[in-house]
Amino acid sequence: MSGKLYLCATPIGNLEDITLRGLRTLKEVDLIAAEDTRNSIKLLNHFEIKTPMTSYHEYNKIEKAYTLIEKMQNGMNIALITDAGTPGISDPGEELAAMCYEAEVTSLPGPAACITALTLSGLPTRRFAFEAFLPMDKKERKEVLEELVNETRTIILYEAPHKLVRTLRDLRETLGNRRMTLCRELTKKHETAFHSTIDDLITHYEKEKPLGECVLVIEGKSRQELKEEAVASWEEISIEEHMEIYEKQGMPRKDAMKQVAKDRGVSKRDIYSYLMK
Repeated sequence: MSGKLYLCATPIGNLEDITLRGLRTLKEVDLIAAEDTRNSIKLLNHFEIKTPMTSYHEYNKIEKAYTLIEKMQNGMNIALITDAGTPGISDPGEELAAMCYEAEVTSLPGPAACITALTLSGLPTRRFAFEAFLPMDKKERKEVLEELVNETRTIILYEAPHKLVRTLRDLRETLGNRRMTLCRELTKKHETAFHSTIDDLITHYEKEKPLGECVLVIEGKSRQELKEEAVASWEEISIEEHMEIYEKQGMPRKDAMKQVAKDRGVSKRDIYSYLMK
């Protein structure tokens, strides 16, 4: 009988945030695969967990995955943990994926910095876009930021303190000055949540050295803003040119007038009256 893989959430700062189910699972599995065993041993020692550990991280994940899956195929139960928060599994290859799908996998919910920061932010929580860390490659970073320009959901990013000012400047250049909450040292003794704007945070951290891992929660663009920008973009051409765009697509003149009116945020009668002059 094959074993089971448990994706086990661990505290993001305060050790008391681990769940009872998480503790029981870490004690009962045969092996714990940890992102950094030197860091995870502190958690295990604190709760007197004696389960053996092995390293499983970005640089050995493909080779080590074969070993771990083989152990599960032989009946071993394994818990996967990261240094903090909730781990996930990805597809490093077709062969490995096929092997993984044969194993039983479950996820144990628990602490997540992105959700903790979102609930503290004071910004809309119903819909959000989680981007984690922005890419370091300049071209890819620019592409990701440009994709966020018209994002209407609340945006959540992670950032290290020594890169914070650069990221804030990139956000300001691409997104403009938005409302934003910067959370740092979440669940720890010096937890703070700055409810501010991108501009004010840049000014603050240009003078004061950032400390602690940061979660950036940024206001999305309102649908009203998107609508106003769309209307403004059509005002750059004349109504005749606007009509011509749709008529060249084969749209009947009456339908074209209706679409032009919709694009410009006016009534069809306004367009008709203008064209009849």
